[in-house]
Formats: sequence, structure tokens, C-alpha cells
Amino acid sequence: MTVHDTQNLIESIMESLYKDENFLEEIGADRERYFQSGTEILTTTDKIIKSYIRVSRDNREIERIPAYRVQHNNIAGFYKGGIRFSDQVNESEVENLAILMTLKNALHELPYGGAKGGVVVHPNNYSKRELNMIAKKYVQRFAPDIGPTRDIPAPDMGTNEETMDWMVGEFKTIHPGKNYMGAFTGKSVENGGAQGRREATGRGVYHSYKWLVEDWASQTPDKNDIAEGIHRQQWQLLRDLVDKNIRTEKITVAVQGFGNVGSVAALQAYECEDLDHAITAVSDHQVMLRNKAGLDIPALVEYQTKYRTLPVTEEALQKYGIEAEILQPEDLLTEEVDVMFLAAVEDQITDLNKELVKAKVFVEGANAPIDRAADEYLHNDGRIVIPDILANAGGVMVSYIEWKQDRVTYLYTEEEVLNDMINHMSESCEKVFVSYFKEGLPGIRSTCYVHALKRLFTLLYRHGKLF
Repeated sequence: MTVHDTQNLIESIMESLYKDENFLEEIGADRERYFQSGTEILTTTDKIIKSYIRVSRDNREIERIPAYRVQHNNIAGFYKGGIRFSDQVNESEVENLAILMTLKNALHELPYGGAKGGVVVHPNNYSKRELNMIAKKYVQRFAPDIGPTRDIPAPDMGTNEETMDWMVGEFKTIHPGKNYMGAFTGKSVENGGAQGRREATGRGVYHSYKWLVEDWASQTPDKNDIAEGIHRQQWQLLRDLVDKNIRTEKITVAVQGFGNVGSVAALQAYECEDLDHAITAVSDHQVMLRNKAGLDIPALVEYQTKYRTLPVTEEALQKYGIEAEILQPEDLLTEEVDVMFLAAVEDQITDLNKELVKAKVFVEGANAPIDRAADEYLHNDGRIVIPDILANAGGVMVSYIEWKQDRVTYLYTEEEVLNDMINHMSESCEKVFVSYFKEGLPGIRSTCYVHALKRLFTLLYRHGKLF
């Protein structure tokens, strides 16, 4: 979804909330004016900051690199969102991701607003020294606009805990004697980071799917509890997966994007004791691997951890004892599987290829991997899309725990961190899926937006921001 798609969907949901007279009926005669004001605020970004980072390359050339920090809205709390290093970064993309962060944090009732950052570099093309300089220069450029009670960045595509450690170190240098630990989350454990942070997003992505199938569909056997129409068709699809599992037939899974999120989600599915899966296809930016009987996910995770990519040759597969066909990465989207985890980048299933995809359930581990036209097509076809702002919030949930522990100097155990995240994710899933299926709301993504925008609009109203 583009920034305009997201803004248009916000406008559409706000129009439906305006017509719902049971929502904040106390507004009375000012209702139309307040909703016009609220819609304008929530579709307008607070601040877009662009700078250029000048970096001395190892060959002594000076490179001028565009960098961004976009702060969408902070009515729910301090700005919060990752920083990505990617040669695909652009202002429109970063703004859209900042808006999605506002919605995500509101949906999960986290005390944060939404922001996002980006630097136009491909990390593989830079040395460690050069990446260190880019990270520190980013903090120097944006130091007035970030901090533990202003805007709290975290890792994203192309960045990791090492990047955050470099950044928090530079922030400390710029602000001597001031609180610096909570200025960034996603740091190493030794530097105040939360245990389990790296795996949190992938675990949360898998849990959103597992909760829907195991905790809800398996416990909802009566179709009369479901709204009529497309909702019952989707309920039946989920019941078919439940029945397949009861018959000890494997639920087939494909994973696009075998990085921090996709590899963890794949391993969770592989090791799950309650649902029996065969992960038949995985891909990254170089290759797709397929085995109809099921891939050896632990071996692939071991290889990916060491080499940062999936194996691309028969020799590499044989060395790790992996049986798989080697195919093109784009072939994964048309695999005939029950469940597909989309954990790569934006705009993977679009209006151009929507009729070619065959999976029944899609889980958005990446941000905006399905555009609006494809999302509507899949919904109308009776298939299920678990949206990004619901599914991939595990990382920011654990970031909140890290931010809290940095303020109270208490180190949460990994078990405490992950249990807290899973419980929080379960509460959000129950809120969204129960209201969607029982009240017959128009789309799971729209249902997420309804809950998020109700919270944001209510806060704007209570804070007196709508006059």
C-alpha cells in the first residue's frame, strides 16, 4: 500500500466512524466539524525531515547520502519507529511507514506515536567502518528531533542491534550527562537491550496466525456465531485448516523473506506442537527453495545465520544436508500452499499479480506487502489477510519493554519479555478477530483501522485538539 492508499483508507474509516452515532455521541452538534478536523490531522504528517549525510569512503571519496526521519503523529505518546538502511528508501515510503506505526501503536494500545527513518544505502556495499560513520552521522543530523522522551528509533531493514549501539553511543556523546539509554531500542543486551528482541517480530507474526487458527477457529465450531456472507466463507476456510490438522495432515506453508522475521516465523511453524506444518517453500532476494515434503528449516536457519543468505547452489545444499529444488525468488508467490508468510518488502502482491497467488491465508510480516487492490480482491475471494499493523507488532511491543527497563534499570528475563509480548499480541488478536467475525465488519484490515482510529480520535478529542 502506498501513502495515498493508507491516507484514503483512513479517510474512509473516519467517515464510517462519523456515521456511527454510538461512537462518542457526547460530541453532539460539533460532530461534523470535529471529524473533519480529526481526519485532516490523522492524514497529515507532523514533520518530514530530510538531510544529507557526508561520508568518507574507504577509497577516500566523499559520498553524499540522502537520509530521512518522518514523524507522523504523537497524540498517543512519543514518536516511535525504526530506521532502515536500503537503496530503495524514498520520502513517500518512509512517510507511509510512519503512518502505519501510528496506527500499529494505537491498535495495540502502546503509549507511542508513529515515526520512521531511512538512509538510502545498501549495507552490503559498505564496509563496517563506513556503516559506523553513516550511523553516527545520522544521529548528528537528527539529534534535535530524537531522544527518550521525543522520538525513539529502533532497528529495521538493513540495521540491527550493532547499528543501534553505535547510534546510542553517538547520542550519548552529543548529550553528555543526559539520559541516553532510552533514546534507542533494539540495542544489544549488554548495552541495555531487551532479551528476545531480535526474535520478537517473527514470533509475534507466527502467533497472530496461530491464535486465529488454534485459539479461535478451533474453539468456534458453530457457523451461527459468525456474521453471514464472506465472513462465514473465511471461517470455513479456517475450520478446514483445523480439520486438516485433526486428520494429521500437514498444513503447507511458504515463507517469503528468510531474514530476521521470516526465518523466525518459519522455525516457529516448523517446531509448533499444536499445529503440524510442512514448510514447503522459502525465499530471499536471491533464490527460492522448494521441497513438497517439507524443508529442513533448522538447517536453513543455521546456514542463513552464518552466510546471511539462503544457499543458492547444489553444493551448498548438499553440504548442509538440505533437499530442495532451486528456483527463482519470484516463483514463491504463486506456490499452492495453505499459508503464506510475507516477510520481505512492500508491494509484493499487487493489482498486477493478485489473480496468480493461490495461498488461502496471508500473514504480513513485512510492512505493506499487499497493495489495496490486491487486499480487496483476496478478501472478496474469501481468503484471509492478517494485516501488518496487527501481525508484525511483536518488535515494538518488546521495544516498549526495553524502553521501560532502561528507565527503571531492571533487566527483564527473556521468558518475561516473550511471555509479555505473546499475551499482549493475544489480546490484540482477540479484539480484532472477534469483532470482525461476529460484527461483520468490512475486512480485517479495516477492522484494525477502526480500533486504531477510535483510540486516536478519542485522544485528540480528550486533549482538545479538534477545535
